[in-house]
Amino acid sequence: MSKTILISGASSGFGALTARALADAGHTVYAGMRDVAGRNATAAADAAQYSKDNTVDLRAVELDVSSDESAQQAVRTVLAERGKLDVLIHNAGHMVTGPAEAFTPEQVANLYDTNVVGTQRLNRAALPHLREQQDGLVVWVGSSSSRGGTPPYLAPYFAAKAGMDAMATSYALELSRFGIETTIVVPGSFTHGTNHFAHSGTPADTDVVAAYETRYAGLMDQVSQKLRELEPEWADVAEVAQAIVTVVGTEKGHRPFRVHIDPSDDGAAVVNAVADRVRSEFLRRVGLDDLLHPTTA
Repeated sequence: MSKTILISGASSGFGALTARALADAGHTVYAGMRDVAGRNATAAADAAQYSKDNTVDLRAVELDVSSDESAQQAVRTVLAERGKLDVLIHNAGHMVTGPAEAFTPEQVANLYDTNVVGTQRLNRAALPHLREQQDGLVVWVGSSSSRGGTPPYLAPYFAAKAGMDAMATSYALELSRFGIETTIVVPGSFTHGTNHFAHSGTPADTDVVAAYETRYAGLMDQVSQKLRELEPEWADVAEVAQAIVTVVGTEKGHRPFRVHIDPSDDGAAVVNAVADRVRSEFLRRVGLDDLLHPTTA
């Protein structure tokens, strides 16, 4: 069944691939991106051209998750044009690389604003409509860094993705009695096919960076090289998009709570399996196990 979908951060990377894959699967997809008339004008035009060339329904929509008004307006646009919203996908995010101490508090706060607070803005815009219809799906595109083996010099990003994962697990329980289902998609480290590393931010305090270079010279290059070596030749970032297509197409009540796509196998799947089992067992002990699945009646 065709669904109406809004996805954030869809100008490139996972977001753009997922938006196209979902449109190919027959859904109406609103690809949220910042500044569609400016910096992302080309990405918006590419989405429109893809829609035309492939006879699918893919529409770029202005969406800046750092703005309450932008989040509200994006949802209003979807509802005005389609009269419904079935699936919300949290994909917007930003990566930074460098020694943690060298990032200013303002930089760290901005990173959390995009990766964590942005999901709250979009939820507050979209969830009232999903709750009213007593149905819907929220997909969170997380990261294996939340629980897997992690190298240094990515701490602010890893911490933000862990914060997003914590929000997702709590929201899942608070939305289930409204008939809203949750899936967390957990990509591993893909060193090609996305712009994460190429567009990553850097620390503002260059003096601190220089101090760390006296003991950790070339560390980020070493990390990047080792991550590339760990990634199998057959790894394909498009698998993340296809996993989301599968989740969206799965019958309500049968969707997985968490899906890993991690060709490099950093161990997150093992740790998450234990954590999610402990979470489920605790909810059963306190008599809230009904929250583990969306209400279907």
